Amino acid sequence: MTQTQPRADTASASGSAVDFGTLPVVRTRHWIRWILGAVVVFVVAQLVWSLVTNAGYGWPTVARYFFSDAILRGLGMTLSLTVVAGAIGFVVGSVLALMRLSKSPLLNSFAWAFIWFFRSVPLLVQILVWFNLGYLYPTIGLGVPFTTDYFVEAETVTLVSAFAAAVLGLSLNQAAYSAEIIRGGILSVDAGQLEAAAALGIPQHRRITRIILPQAARSIIPNAFNEIIGLLKGTSIISVIALAELFYVSQVIYNRNQQVIPLLLVAVLWYMILTTVLSIAQFYVERYYSRGSARVLPPTPVQKARAWISLQWNRLEDEPKKVDA
Repeated sequence: MTQTQPRADTASASGSAVDFGTLPVVRTRHWIRWILGAVVVFVVAQLVWSLVTNAGYGWPTVARYFFSDAILRGLGMTLSLTVVAGAIGFVVGSVLALMRLSKSPLLNSFAWAFIWFFRSVPLLVQILVWFNLGYLYPTIGLGVPFTTDYFVEAETVTLVSAFAAAVLGLSLNQAAYSAEIIRGGILSVDAGQLEAAAALGIPQHRRITRIILPQAARSIIPNAFNEIIGLLKGTSIISVIALAELFYVSQVIYNRNQQVIPLLLVAVLWYMILTTVLSIAQFYVERYYSRGSARVLPPTPVQKARAWISLQWNRLEDEPKKVDA
């Protein structure tokens, strides 16, 4: 059994004993860090002071219109476009990603051409084309292929409304980007696992749903949420076809009362709130899918807050004991 020996004093060059335990601890001074921190604090304080004192922001006007019926209806339209276009975009993007990975040259070429085209054309142009599709095709119907004999026919303007044009433009554009995100996530899965699953005789659809996608989700989810957030903000471009989403409603109101900055702030604040909600959802979804790669899951904000409160409470309980001692 070994016994820990007490620390011996070290003799200095002059021969006197020095107890290193009594020497003061000199901490490293990070001057650059402190200077940059002071600059950041100054800039933030200056911005907050400007937000409070500058009457041009019109905070009373912001408060009056923030929950107005018109703004809330525009907010509902923005959310509807985001949900519908996002769902269609990722479903179509998943199919395109599988087609890009297919061994069929026809399917692969079609998916590549689709992605190339919709990534090449600006979203604004796509929406305007869909909205003005009636100029190219006054009527749309079902009939004999390669002829103008229709069994069922309808006017294009009736079928492709402003909402339909917005959904088509947003969803097809989103599908092109989602396809590459999903394809990249699938390719990130180790090919050896697929070979092992095939050797065990696991059907292909179960390989995709039980082996490939759960692992690919760790690579897909961060980029997918970035696309959803971009889609949420991208709905503001629909204002060019006079669809009453959040930004267009804000434009209509400030064109009437000339309160441009306050109404833009209303739209900005709502976009920030929705983006924050999506960011929180992204954290929990990423945490869920990290169970297979991380031994210990990262603590949630609520868990961090509880740990901090518990630590402070323990410190408060220990202070009276030190005083009594």
